[in-house]
Amino acid sequence: MKCLLISSQSAEVLFHWTDPEFYQNVQAQYGASQEDGHGLPAFEDSISTLFAPIIISCITMVDRLGDSYTSFTTENNHIYVLHQFDECLYIAVNGDGEEGEGDLRRKIYVMKKMIEVMFGMVTLSSNLLKRELRPQDTEQRARLWEYLQSLLETYSHLRENDQSFLVEAVERLIHPTLCEQCIEFLERRLVQQLNSSVERAGEEVLHAFILVHTKLLAFYSSRNASTLSTSDLLSLIIMSQNMYPSNTDQDDPNPEDIESTSGSGPESFYTPEPSPTNMDSRSSDMPVRESTPLFEFVDPDVQMAEDSLHTLEVPLPDPSTPRRVFLEVSLKDGLFPMMPHSMYCLPLWPGITLVLLTKIPTSAVAMSVYTFLEAFAKLEKRLNEGQEGPAATRGQPTIHDIRSKLDKFIKALGASEIQSAQLQNVWTDFKNRIGRGGPGFNRELIRSCKNMKTQLCGVYRQCFLIESGTADSPRRLSPGLQERAQTMVQDKLMDWKDFLLCIDLDPVNLTYLEDFPGLIHFICVDRSTGQMIAPSLNITERNVSELGKGPLAQFIKSKVWSLVSTTRRYLQKGYSTVTLRDGDFYFCYFLWFENETGYKLEAGDIPVLADDSAPIGMLAWDYYRKLLRYYSKNHQGEVVKCYELLTVHLGVIPTEVILQHCRQLASKLWEPSRNPLL
Repeated sequence: MKCLLISSQSAEVLFHWTDPEFYQNVQAQYGASQEDGHGLPAFEDSISTLFAPIIISCITMVDRLGDSYTSFTTENNHIYVLHQFDECLYIAVNGDGEEGEGDLRRKIYVMKKMIEVMFGMVTLSSNLLKRELRPQDTEQRARLWEYLQSLLETYSHLRENDQSFLVEAVERLIHPTLCEQCIEFLERRLVQQLNSSVERAGEEVLHAFILVHTKLLAFYSSRNASTLSTSDLLSLIIMSQNMYPSNTDQDDPNPEDIESTSGSGPESFYTPEPSPTNMDSRSSDMPVRESTPLFEFVDPDVQMAEDSLHTLEVPLPDPSTPRRVFLEVSLKDGLFPMMPHSMYCLPLWPGITLVLLTKIPTSAVAMSVYTFLEAFAKLEKRLNEGQEGPAATRGQPTIHDIRSKLDKFIKALGASEIQSAQLQNVWTDFKNRIGRGGPGFNRELIRSCKNMKTQLCGVYRQCFLIESGTADSPRRLSPGLQERAQTMVQDKLMDWKDFLLCIDLDPVNLTYLEDFPGLIHFICVDRSTGQMIAPSLNITERNVSELGKGPLAQFIKSKVWSLVSTTRRYLQKGYSTVTLRDGDFYFCYFLWFENETGYKLEAGDIPVLADDSAPIGMLAWDYYRKLLRYYSKNHQGEVVKCYELLTVHLGVIPTEVILQHCRQLASKLWEPSRNPLL
């Protein structure tokens, strides 16, 4: 019994997702009330009718009291969590007891993040966003909602099964030699060749990275590129997994068929299989989903299940068609959120993917739009705070500062464009209002600010969300160039593909069971870089972790998930250290700060958050970036880093030994020799 709904203030459904049980429940409830012969109502109408009283109640409370409820529980123990972003109300529901308020709130924020990645600054205008989320064309609306639903389901699956999405940090494969070779290959051959090609249609490759399932093998950013935030990178991994889902039980080779990978560092003696000839490699491993199976021996039951799934799945997207994504860019001039990029997700083999992020030729328009939006938002805020019009317009940045820039911007857009003509009219009206003054000046100017922001978002939408390239000259890397990129990376990794899929099961190059007796599991996170290290918890019939498989391994996994949830609640209340005993296990959690030299800094007070605050993590809301900024105020001139360590020990181990293990583990995991160059 799960549901997520996005609604307008008039109870119009902008998006919905339900699990089968909730869907059947709604159909049964509203189907029974229909007269004979009329059939079932459209599900969209039914769910709107179901939630209308809650939506109207929430909006009424906001209008009359300036506040509203954020969650409630019904008599039948259904949990409802609500959050309003501008004029869009998000409602998440759980009725099977599998999710709490925190889980539902996190799901809401993740959905909002994915919508921002898809629509960019259009999300800053409620009117435009409502039109984007609910297109008039029913087929287009169905495709959009189906895509958003699949993204949400992909995230939920990763959140339940992948440690990197549990703690919201990027997990890397640890094989220093191979990682360094791949980064060098991406830099000196792949990206250089792509950016020097005439087939790139004006696009420039800024970032290139290789994923093995959800784990990062190699990442390269060009010199002109901004740092890719952890939040954006995790969002891109979700989109990549949604496009080419990993089935580790089918994609991964049997570990028994491959050399032991416990020593994937200098003491490793793995010998790759000889490469096939060029003709063989190109004919047998073409980078398309419809190619022949990569592995020759497949269990008949697995193959039958796979065939039946293929009949149910949605038609796969064309890999040569990029997806427009909007990501954060940090430059010398400042921070620019939701800048347009093109994302190319190119499958190499099942479970291994190459992702390219390109800068589009007209991206400077987006930076100008954001600069103007920020100026009008600040002016609107000063007017709402009661500053008089003339004084408000003299605040930083002043309207006079942007007047000439905006005039040039509108002129450069061209008067023939409908959207730019509307922007010109609203801008002229705004300038006239500034010159008039008089009674009601502030109220009229606030309305003009809102109109300006809406028109600027409309220009942004026209430039980056509406396809403007012709069929003869599409603005993207040519399919031939993409195919060459795939082939180059395939040739580079041909000898390593089976090995990579095997070490993905256990990315930690550390025999921790021998080095730390009694230690069952750990997760260590560098929150400054958004990267994590942990032993594998993949539990399938073919692939097992150090914990084995079956009930014991599943039990430990459930304990780890529970521990992360518990520590977040304590961190929300301002605790940076948690130790607790649960039956036969002893759990520890530590959050600490270090300077650039590795010296541990004195622990300060952690801010206490409200119960209904944004969820702690790095995907939907970067709590740790704000925490680092808060802590760094007392350490001016120092580079401050933040780390987290979670451990699970057997309860019989003495406490002093456990604490010693934690200290040694924290220092050992981040040794330079164990990490690839990124």
